Amino acid sequence: MSGREKAVWTVCDKTNFIKYTMKILLLVYLCVYVAWAQDLEFDNEEDDDLATPESNGTAVDARGHRPLQKGRETFTGNRYAPPPVSSGSRYRGRPTPAPVGGRQMKEKVEQPEAGGCTHASEEMGVLCPTGCDLKTTLLKQERNVKRSIDELKPQVNDLSQSSNTVFNYVNGISNSLRERQRLSNDNSRVVSQYTDRVEEQHTYIKEIVDTVFPSNIRLLQGVLDKIKLKIQKLEKAIQAQRDECKTPCKTKCPIPVVSGKECEDIFRRGGVDSQMYMIQPDAFYPPYKVFCDQASQNGGWLLIQNRLDGSVDFGRRWDEYRRGFGNIAFDSGKGHCATPGEYWLGNDRISQLTKMGPTEVLIEMEDWTGAKVHAQYNQFTVQSETSNYVLAVGGYSGNAGNCFLEGSLELFGENRTMTIHNGMMFSTYDRDNDNWTPGNPTKQCSKEDGGGWWYNRCHSANPNGRYYIGGAYTRQMAKHGTDDGVVWMNWKGSWYSLKAISMKIRPYFASR
Repeated sequence: MSGREKAVWTVCDKTNFIKYTMKILLLVYLCVYVAWAQDLEFDNEEDDDLATPESNGTAVDARGHRPLQKGRETFTGNRYAPPPVSSGSRYRGRPTPAPVGGRQMKEKVEQPEAGGCTHASEEMGVLCPTGCDLKTTLLKQERNVKRSIDELKPQVNDLSQSSNTVFNYVNGISNSLRERQRLSNDNSRVVSQYTDRVEEQHTYIKEIVDTVFPSNIRLLQGVLDKIKLKIQKLEKAIQAQRDECKTPCKTKCPIPVVSGKECEDIFRRGGVDSQMYMIQPDAFYPPYKVFCDQASQNGGWLLIQNRLDGSVDFGRRWDEYRRGFGNIAFDSGKGHCATPGEYWLGNDRISQLTKMGPTEVLIEMEDWTGAKVHAQYNQFTVQSETSNYVLAVGGYSGNAGNCFLEGSLELFGENRTMTIHNGMMFSTYDRDNDNWTPGNPTKQCSKEDGGGWWYNRCHSANPNGRYYIGGAYTRQMAKHGTDDGVVWMNWKGSWYSLKAISMKIRPYFASR
């Protein structure tokens, strides 16, 4: 129920109560009025009795006073009376009573508007406010209220529109808040996941830091201690070398004055003795020492490989085979270096010499009884490092057996093909270029056969293998159970290591 309806119900209740009260007052008023009317008629009768005959023509019985009884009653005319109440009257003036008989009509006095209704009898004047008055008042107030309501309606409409705008805005904020809450929940979930991962990583890192790092640090500390010991040994060795170098060094092998591009050139220039010489095949590169054999088959041979006593380890890395290693020659008491040592000239130098023109190679061998054989190829070329020093040979002659081109004669078919060296790339234990499962570190010919060579799968000749004193050796003696000795299979088989073997090259020309 609205406030207006409540107000109307309250007014109606009051109106009913006023109506009921007015009815009771009206009845009381009527009773008083009847009594007063009777007294008025009685007084008129007494006046008529006191009137002169001239006025009425009859005797008048006066009843308006109360005569005194003589001797027993007294009358005091000037008794004290309190002043009359001059304000605060609860009633308005009464209407003028109607004239009686020949009395003059009194003029009706207009009563002021007091908010009540006019009584049916004009003498009664204006009644107190009743329901109809309240209705009139309410109607007047309703007009005022309507006017106020009409004035308020635009404001209410504006307020309603503002409320709708505010509602839409609040609704939008609520939606945005819900979306942000959803995003916040998603972010919280993601943060929780990442927190879990970070905790796992933290646990892992903590475990690593607490356990693995100390272990690694101890291990590295041990390595560092070993390195310190090695450094101390090197420092001692350097100091020893310095001490030795305080005295001037003496040349044990004087280098001959004659030199040339190669041993054939030196031979033609007069260097006919077999010894160590200086050669310079290319003017753009520095000269280097070689041993020239000027006695075998008319001389001019340049020694590129030599094995004679096992004093030099040929199980070397790729870079060492590329540069060369070993001892070129030593003095045998003649005042010059006439005895070759064990060495490998170097793949770069061998490639350069063989690519200068047609080249032949002479391979001389000796067993432990002093027997000697040889194998000679009038075509011998080693390509550059970009091709891994591929070997190319041809034109075999000799009595040792054609291992380079035919492979091992002890084998047959595909197995013999696996031992041919022609066309193979050079391999070392740290550079696997053979044909035995390339790329598999557990299957490398160079590791099992003890040196660097042009291995296939694996060999029929192994001049750079391990040096076994006495010749014959067994699987049990071999490091990997393979024929890893200084082997030429077509002469002595797989399990005989030669006492000496050498490889010599010179320029080839048919008129020799």
